[in-house]
Amino acid sequence: MRESPALTVDAVIVEGGEVVLIKRRNPPFQGRWAIPGGFVEYGERVEDAVVREAREETGLEIKIDKLIGVYSDPERDPRGHTVSIVFLCKAVGGQMKAGSDAMDVEKFNLNELPKLAFDHRLILEDVKGRI
Repeated sequence: MRESPALTVDAVIVEGGEVVLIKRRNPPFQGRWAIPGGFVEYGERVEDAVVREAREETGLEIKIDKLIGVYSDPERDPRGHTVSIVFLCKAVGGQMKAGSDAMDVEKFNLNELPKLAFDHRLILEDVKGRI
């Protein structure tokens, strides 16, 4: 059987020029800020996966606004080749609190971002050009 990249999703939750980021609890990039997201489970639609991951990591219920893009650089994740489908989302409920893989969750100004994990700075630069 041939190797295939892992499929992931990311939820860029933006409100009023601020983006919701999580502080990663686990390696890689433990302790760094990241866009909430994670691996798509077998049999799961990517749209359902991004809603699930956002809820698990941030406590927020989200609605997908649109597709931002697909990020597939084989070097984007030190664990191996991952392909991430990234959605622009808005919070529609819930209460912001760190959960599962997150040590913390906060909103950051899109123009004043902390040091980010993976290729998330590139993703957020792409987002700034589209909102």
